[in-house]
Formats: sequence, C-alpha cells, structure tokens
Amino acid sequence: MTHTARTGAAATGETRAGMGATDEARPGKVMTPDEIVGRLVSGMTLGIGGWGSRRKPMALVRALLRSDVTDLTVVSYGGPDVGLLAEAGRIRKLITAFTTLDSIPLEPHFRAARERGALELVELDEAMFMQGLTAGAQRLPFLPVRAGLGSDVMRVNPRLRTVTSPYEDGEELVAVPALRMDAALVHMNRADRFGNGQYLGPDPYFDDLFCEASDRAYVSCERIVDSGQLTADAAPQTMLISRHAVTGVAETPKGAHFTSCVPDYGRDEPFQKAYATAAADPEAWGAFHDRFLAGTERDYQLAVQAWHKEQR
Repeated sequence: MTHTARTGAAATGETRAGMGATDEARPGKVMTPDEIVGRLVSGMTLGIGGWGSRRKPMALVRALLRSDVTDLTVVSYGGPDVGLLAEAGRIRKLITAFTTLDSIPLEPHFRAARERGALELVELDEAMFMQGLTAGAQRLPFLPVRAGLGSDVMRVNPRLRTVTSPYEDGEELVAVPALRMDAALVHMNRADRFGNGQYLGPDPYFDDLFCEASDRAYVSCERIVDSGQLTADAAPQTMLISRHAVTGVAETPKGAHFTSCVPDYGRDEPFQKAYATAAADPEAWGAFHDRFLAGTERDYQLAVQAWHKEQR
C-alpha cells in the first residue's frame, strides 16, 4: 500500500542519541514511553493503531494512564486501549469501527462507558474508517465509498453526506470525511532509531495510515535494531512505516501485552480473560488496577509474570 509523503512536524521529530553502529553520526528519534506521553496534551485527537486485541501500543497506553492527559478524541479500531482509557475517563469522543477483545466480542470497559453515556461515539463501517484514514494521509477532505449506503451507519451518523459522481454513471456515494489526528501511537515488531518500522506478523493493519494521517507519530517496538538488519532478516515489503512520518520511537519489549504481537508472542488469553472478568466487578477491578496498573511499566511486566506463576 503506497501513500503520499508527509511534510511538517512529523518529518522533523525530536532527536536523541542513537542506537546501533550504522550511521552513528546521524541523529535518532529514540525516546522513552514517558517522554512520548509528555508530548501529548489534553483535548487532542489521538490515533491508536493495531486492531482489536492485536498489536496495540499498550505500553504507551499504560504510560498515558500514568499521565494527567484527558479530554481526548480517540480514533481507533478499538481494543483494550479504548477500554482502559474509557474506564479512566480520558475519552471525550471516540471514533471507531468496533471495540473488541477479539476472543471476547465486546470490550467490557467500552460497553460500560457506552451504557452510562460517558463518551460521544462516532461509529463507522470498517471500510469507511479505512477511507477516512486514507483521506487523512493524502490530505484530502474526504474520499467516496459505497460502504454504508442503505445501512444504519447513515442514520446514526447524520453528519455524513453523500456525493454524486461527476461522470456518466452519476452514482451516489458516501463522502467519508478525512480522519486527521494530532498524534498517533502504534506498535511494531522492529524499528530502527530513525523511526522506520517493520511488522513481521501476517497483517500490517493500518498503522502506516495512522502515522501519515497524524501531525506527529510515535512508534513503540519490541526491539530497536540497526537499520540494515530490518531488511536483512525479513522481506523489504515488511517495512511498513517510513521515518519521514515518525516523530519518536521507543523500545518496549512485550509492549503490546496483553494483545498479540505475532510472531514475537500471541495474545495472552488467560490474562485477557482475567482483565475482562475484573472489569465486570468494581471491587475486582480496583484490585486488578492496584496490582497491574498503579506502577511503572516494569512493575506491570513483573506483576504479569508473577500472576502467571500463580496460575500453574
């Protein structure tokens, strides 16, 4: 999938000391998760990559929960990223095609937030959502799509408009508005210190579009490697994200947990089940939060390891 090049804030990025032996004299964009979140502000529109409970930038989401950033408009093919932020009261408006844990059909915190009217919801068809991201990446005001015609998507989104083809067919299409974001958070299997991001699993999702449709994009990854290793160990087409669209990159091993990051690891189904079970009971959720979400990322990873040992 090819997209237009970006210019502006995301093309420059914040420079820090680099990693690896290649191009040592060139500045890198390596940051910590807390430094990345320190660039986010309340009231912004934030895109979060991944898909459902797959390759979500959960370490960055957990860092966001440790901050005081709130009043967010979140754009996401939603999973536990949306659930956690909704439970914490950080989302004012959600733009999504779904919010699921995949093996658990509906994200429980999202369900609860929706039932109590805690956030404004803009619900789009999956194809409409993709076209909105594509329009944002290409700096177009909208893109036409057939998806949504004759469905309740048009009813529940009365602001959506249709356009008529200017050609002989005269076909009526939905004009999907561009999804433009102030910042995006995505997770990759590998990246170099300049922000080039590589996926190694079966699906790229739409992380490249999230980055290119945002003013600033931040990539977390399982491992930062030397630039040459990205194409030495895998096919060039796995290079999903180009450094021109990236402002900062952070190495976060197991940073997508408890979602999957194939082939590095699959979804942690037992832990996801414990998460969903706790979400249904305020007292149980309080204990879950105190154990797993009250500390640092290292505290989280150690607590998860200890929890798994207890289950044996």
